[in-house]
Amino acid sequence: MNVLILGGGGREHALAWKIAQSQKLDKLFIAPGNAGTSNEGTNINLKPTDFESIKTFVLASDIDMVVVGPEDPLVNGIHDYFDDNDELNHVKIFGPKAEGAQLEGSKEFAKKFMVRHNIPTAMYQSFTLDSLKEGHAFLETLSPPYVLKADGLAAGKGVLILDDLENAKVELTNMLESEKFGDASSVVVIEEFLEGIELSVFALSDGINYKILPSAKDYKRIGEGDTGLNTGGMGAVSPVPFADAAFISKVEDLVIRPTFEGLQQDGIEYTGLLYFGLINVAGEPKVIEYNIRFGDPEAEVVIPRIGTDLLDLFEAVCDQRLSEIDLAIDGSATATVMLVSQGYPGNYEKGKEISGLGDTGESIAFHAGTKMDEDKIVTNGGRVIAVTSFGANIEEALATSYTNAERIKFEGKALRKDIGYDLKVEIQTE
Repeated sequence: MNVLILGGGGREHALAWKIAQSQKLDKLFIAPGNAGTSNEGTNINLKPTDFESIKTFVLASDIDMVVVGPEDPLVNGIHDYFDDNDELNHVKIFGPKAEGAQLEGSKEFAKKFMVRHNIPTAMYQSFTLDSLKEGHAFLETLSPPYVLKADGLAAGKGVLILDDLENAKVELTNMLESEKFGDASSVVVIEEFLEGIELSVFALSDGINYKILPSAKDYKRIGEGDTGLNTGGMGAVSPVPFADAAFISKVEDLVIRPTFEGLQQDGIEYTGLLYFGLINVAGEPKVIEYNIRFGDPEAEVVIPRIGTDLLDLFEAVCDQRLSEIDLAIDGSATATVMLVSQGYPGNYEKGKEISGLGDTGESIAFHAGTKMDEDKIVTNGGRVIAVTSFGANIEEALATSYTNAERIKFEGKALRKDIGYDLKVEIQTE
C-alpha cells in the first residue's frame, strides 16, 4: 500500500514510525512532516487543509490510504471531500467524516450529545454575545474554579480555568465580545469544575465495532507540579496505574459503549479513532472532552505499545471489519518526556541546532518541532522532541527517558522533571 500521513508533529512521527514497520507498506509519505519523519518515509510540502493539492498528490502518487493526524482537516471535511469525489472515493481515509468530527469541533455539540445519551460529564451551559449577561449570572451560581471553553477549535488554547469570579466574567466578555479566540469563541461553554485525576482512553471504531487501546495520561502545564500555562503536552505515561481492568470496564460501560451506540442512534457514521478525555472523580469516570484523533504526546506512548500491524488495524477500520482483527498490546509501560524551546508556550526562538539524537540508546526520539537546515537538524517549534522509552513499569520507563533526554542538546532546551509525580512515581533526575 502507498500511504499518506497528514500532519507534521510528534503524533505524526509516531504514526510514521509504526506504519513504516508494516509488511503491507510500499511507499510512505508525510505532509508536511518534519526532520524525524523523513527517516520513515518521504516528506511532502503540503498543508493538511489544502484539499485540492492533496487530491493532486494522491492521484499522482497512487495513494491507497490517507491517515489524518490533526483535527483541522477532519473538522473541515476531508473524509467527505474524498467520498464525494469520483476520482478519490476509492482511497481509504482513516478519520471520521465532518459530522462525527463535531465531537471535537464543537464543545456545545459534544456536551449536548453526552447529555442526550446519558454519558457522565460536568454540568454546563453555553452562551453567545447576546446572552453575555446570563453567562455572568451563571458564573455566580458556580463555585471556583471556573471553567470556560471556546466552542470551536482554538489550537488547544481555548480552555480557561480561573479562580476569581470577576476575572472569569472579564474573560467571558473577552471571549464573546472581543473575540479572544476568534470565531472559535462565538459560543462559550461554561462548566462546573470537576475535582479528580485526568486520563485518556482511546478506541478504534469502524462504525459498527470498536476496540479499546491502552490508557495514557499526559501533563499539560509548563511548570512542575502542574503549574503555569497550558501547553500542547510536556510528557505522558501509559498505562495509567489506577486505570486497572475494573476501572476500564466501568469506562467502557458508562462512556465508550454509550458513545458509539449514541452515534449509531443519531445516524452518525464514525470511523477512525475516538479519544476520550476523562477525569476519575472518586472512582467514577466523567468525560471532559472528546478528540477525534490521537492526542499528542499520548500518541507517543500509546502507539509504541500496539503490537498489531497498524496498517492492518487502520485498513480494517476503513473496511468495517475491525472485529476480524486481533489487537495485541505490549505489556510493558511507556513514558515520554517532551523537550521544549525556551519561552514556550509563549514566545520562543527557532533554528537552534540539535545534537545528540544518535545517542538516545533504547529510547525513541519522536520529532515534534524540527526541520532540516542543510545538513543540520534544528528546532522548528515550541515542542521539539518527545523522548519515549519502554520499561517493566512506569518508573523504569521514565528513568530511561530522562537519562536519554539529557543526551539531546539544543540552546534553551527545557523539560519537566516531574512527569508521573501525581501517580506516586519516584524518579531521580539531576
